[in-house]
Amino acid sequence: MFPASIKGVLQTPEGLIVLMLNERDEWELPGGRIELGETAPECLAREIAEELDVQVSVGEPLDSYLFEVIPGKHVFISTYRCQLLGGFVPTISHEHKEIGLFKPTKLPENLPKGYRDSIGKALGL
Repeated sequence: MFPASIKGVLQTPEGLIVLMLNERDEWELPGGRIELGETAPECLAREIAEELDVQVSVGEPLDSYLFEVIPGKHVFISTYRCQLLGGFVPTISHEHKEIGLFKPTKLPENLPKGYRDSIGKALGL
């Protein structure tokens, strides 16, 4: 059994992709671990509110795959399209080092392929 993490592809009103810099110095999509009794969309809306202090609606699923976080440690990732509800004035939580806003055509090198693929699916790239 693998832990599950629900991640969201979220764009700012200007069309920039929202990414979070984690403790491994990798960029990742916002989101996190699902809790007992939550649906995937409920988890993602809660996690984005906790990590960024913004509200989202969670749309259709984009992808799911097994990701090797570090050698020998795997996490099952499910990604969803998200849309902002209200304004975008994010506040970073203690869970990440930095919030990054990137043009879809200029994503950072240290963004894992699975997240990059999900962004491409969300945007039709």
